[in-house]
This record gives sequence, structure tokens and C-alpha cells, in this order.
Amino acid sequence: MRPSRPALFLFLFALLPTAEAMDLLQAYRLAQANDAEFAAASAARDAGREQMPQARAGLLPSLALSGESAWNEQEIDSGATRVDRSYNSHRHALTLTQPLFRWQNLIAYAQGKTAVALAEARFVEARQQLILRVSGAYFEVLNALANLEAARAQKLAIAQQLEQARLNFEVGAATIVDAVEAESRHDLAEAQEIASENELEIRREALRVMVGDMPETLARLDARKSIEPPQPARMPPWVEAAQTHNIGVQIAAHNADIAEKEIARARAGHYPTLDLVASGGKSRTQDGSGLSRPETEANSIGLQLNLPLFSGGGISSKTREAAANHRAALSLLEAARRNAALSARQNFLGVVNGLAQIRALEAALASSLTSLEHNKTGYEVGVRINIDVLNAEQQVFTTRRDLARAYHDTLLARLRLKAAVGALDENDIIGINALLQLQESAVGTREAETAAHPPAHFTDDG
Repeated sequence: MRPSRPALFLFLFALLPTAEAMDLLQAYRLAQANDAEFAAASAARDAGREQMPQARAGLLPSLALSGESAWNEQEIDSGATRVDRSYNSHRHALTLTQPLFRWQNLIAYAQGKTAVALAEARFVEARQQLILRVSGAYFEVLNALANLEAARAQKLAIAQQLEQARLNFEVGAATIVDAVEAESRHDLAEAQEIASENELEIRREALRVMVGDMPETLARLDARKSIEPPQPARMPPWVEAAQTHNIGVQIAAHNADIAEKEIARARAGHYPTLDLVASGGKSRTQDGSGLSRPETEANSIGLQLNLPLFSGGGISSKTREAAANHRAALSLLEAARRNAALSARQNFLGVVNGLAQIRALEAALASSLTSLEHNKTGYEVGVRINIDVLNAEQQVFTTRRDLARAYHDTLLARLRLKAAVGALDENDIIGINALLQLQESAVGTREAETAAHPPAHFTDDG
């Protein structure tokens, strides 16, 4: 039985992503279509690909059609007689030139191949940078959201504690100091909430610039999944891979190769050139009376040799310039290798230390929650004062916020580590996206203190 057309439309519509929610993979794919920097990189790659046909053109034949029409006046004085002539001349010719030996064109052809590889490498680098920029902006929104949730949760808890302090003061179970302290903390929490709201809006706009849209909900951390440690688990293999496969190193290597070939291309200005030239044309003249003379047809084919002898020292100067540029390109290549190795070391440590920091914050959060419960109990029985409870609550909210940021920073370090070795691609976005899930934000609700945060069981083992 065929489904009805309305039912089919509803089914297809259900498959489309909504503008109200977005995960990291959707953000990346939207950025591919909307980010201006990535669009510019794509256009630059297309332009770079044209280096190859342009270089190849120097090895292929060229065909030119030329024509000429002129009015001529001649005065012939032989002493005894004087003749004045006026006539029109018309000429057209077709010339074919096939380079047989032009060393600089051969070098330019080799440079064209490298230039295309360079353009492709730069586009890969732009794609990797897009992944890092989108991921960084995405996680900054989540960090700002965690800050706001912590600020609102803390304000809510302080408001409840302030109400309790006022009641205790009214019945004589506490001094006015507790109420004043709670009120002061409440005012400070309101100021922090305003700052957090502003920061969240700024981060959302930064992400919107890249993806072109900003839904109400972003996918956040899934409490059932964990980050895997780097594989291999040792630093040296990552450093060695970065010095060879890093995209920045590849770009610098291509530039050095082009600069080296430019030396030979400049030196080729001293070399002879040999072309095969074939031409055919017709010419005719017409005197002032309008009478035409017979057409003249001329065809030729032969070799044309050109041997440069002296160009004022320009070729030698260009050769020295190319040699200096090559030395500069080699230095930049070495710098790129060192920077790639440094990036691999830093981000490998960023992942490893990030996982350790997550474990430490998990333990700190568990301790903070226990301390908060004990302080609340102690306040109820009179062995703790209100400020102790407020400090314990602040410690819980701060630890939750720091745990969320540590988790995001570790994920970003893992992406940067893959970029350092030139292996970052969409699959890495897919892998991180699997750690996220769409969930309702607790911002603006009275359940702020139970908002989603990274769970206490995130470890570095898969």
C-alpha cells in the first residue's frame, strides 16, 4: 500500500534537522557552507589548480593570426626621373610556433605541478583550521552556558540560604550577620549572572558568524561516554609524525621546492631557445586608381634559434635573488618542523594532563558535595555558621564549571594533536560528536543546580 502524499511529506520533514537544536557535526557542516574564510580558501584552491594548465601552455604550440592594411606613399628620384606612387597594401598571415627547447618552460612546468600540490595542501590546512575554529567556538558556547548555569544555580541556593537566615534571625536562632552575609553573596551572584549572560551571548554570536545559524539548544556532554587517551600513548611517535606529515610542514616543503626550481629557471635565461616556426600568408597591393596587383602568397617552415649574449646583468641578478629566496624557504621549512614538533608535544601533554585534571576535578566534586552536605547539617544543629554553607555551595558550583571546561579543553587538545600530525578530518568531528547528546538546558529554571555537567566517571580508558 502506497503512503499518502501528506504522510510522505511528514516523514521526510521528520528526517530534516531542526533549527532549534544542533550538534557539533551539524555545526561543522553548516560552517563548510557558510564560513567566509573557508569559502575564500576554497576559491584560492581553485585558482591554484590553474597553475598547471598555465605551465603546460609553455610546452604546447601557439597559433597566431595577424593582418595588416596600410596606405603607402613612395617618392622615387633616380636623378633623371621622379616617380610618385600611392597605394594600399594588405597582408595577413598565420603563424605556428612549437617550442622545441626552452629550459625555463620545462622548469615552469615542474613548478606548476608543485604549485597545484601547494594549493591543495593550503586547502587541507584551511579545512583543519575550520574544524578547530568551529569546535573551539562550539565549546566556548558550552563553557559560557555552564558558567551561566552555575551563576544562576548559585544565586538560587544563596536565595534559599538567605531566606533561611532571615527566618532563623526572626526566631532568634541566628544573628543578623548571617542574613547580611547571605544578602551580600546574593548581590554578588546577581552581578556574576549578568556577566555570564553577556559572555554567553558573545560566544553564541561568534559561533553564528561561522555557521550562519544559532539554534536554541546545542548538544552537550553525554554522561555515559568517556574520552579515550592518545594512541600511541607515547609522545615521540607523535613528534616524529608531526615533523613529516604536519600540513604546515608540507606547505613549507612545497614552497622550498618551488624556490629551488626558481634558481634553475632564472639561470635558464642564459640558455639558447629553439622553436619550430611555420607560417603562411598572402599580401596584395592596390594603387590609387583602384587597380589591384597580383596577390603574393608566401609559406615557410623552419627552426628558429635564439642565443642570449648579454642582458645587462639582469639574469645573474635574478639567479642570486632566487638563491636567496631558496635559503629563506629552507629556513621557514625548518621553523615549520620545529613548530609542528612543539605543537605535537604541547597538545599530547594537553590531552594526557587534561585527562588527569578531569579525574582530579571529579574527585574534588565528590568531596565538595560531601562537604556541602556536612556543612548544611552542621548549620542546622548549630555547629556551623551560614558563611560555611555559602562557601561550600560556591565550591561545588565552581568545581562543576571547571570540570566542564577541563573536559572541553581536553577534547580540543585532542583535535589539535591530530592537526599537528596532519591527520585531522571530519572523522574526528564525528568521534567527538558521539560523546555529545541533545538535552534541555537548565538555564532560567529553578532546577539550575541540577543542570547537566560532566559526570564523575569520565576516565581516559575507552
